Amino acid sequence: MNHKAVIFDLDGTLLNTIGDLTDSMNLTLSRFGFKGHDQETYKYFVGDGIEALVQRALPPENRDEETVARCVAIMREEYALRWDKKTRPYPGIPELLDALSQKGWPISILSNKPDDSTQMVVAKLLPRWSFQIILGSRPSVPKKPDPTAALEIAGLLNLSPAQFIYLGDTGTDMKTALRAGMFPVGALWGFRTAQELMAEGAQVLIEKPLDLLQYL
Repeated sequence: MNHKAVIFDLDGTLLNTIGDLTDSMNLTLSRFGFKGHDQETYKYFVGDGIEALVQRALPPENRDEETVARCVAIMREEYALRWDKKTRPYPGIPELLDALSQKGWPISILSNKPDDSTQMVVAKLLPRWSFQIILGSRPSVPKKPDPTAALEIAGLLNLSPAQFIYLGDTGTDMKTALRAGMFPVGALWGFRTAQELMAEGAQVLIEKPLDLLQYL
């Protein structure tokens, strides 16, 4: 294998964010008089950006453009108040990042979380490590699974896509990796199942973060 760099997804891969996302979205729904959902349900709602999360969380009959826009605005407010209450790195992630840093491997992050939120979360919760590039969702760039942002990272690092391992926990991540020509690795500690990851193109699945080292 000629891999020389790693791109990480953020939510569900590096950080367990589901508790704060659940609380924020449920509070948003309650402000509109809608019923909330449990954490397991939210694991299938998140991963494709805040607009998709809101649409999935709302009752089907209330997914009109105006309601979605209002809920997105409130969700941003609620999440800004509590994004760091429960969110922490997954067990083994600090050790993996230490090992990669010690070996001098370029590490980057690509998330569908809004870019400003992505930068803030990484700065506070993953401050020990120097990521070459950190990209969240930006209005000018299509969200994952579109490969544009992943290819942008490859270009900025002057590496070919084939030299990247892409580690993520959802089918969206696996599709992103395949479309970008990168090596897709599925994280089993995240939000989705092994079946989804394999169905969407994962080349290998790993149970613990340090298992990634064998593919470098």
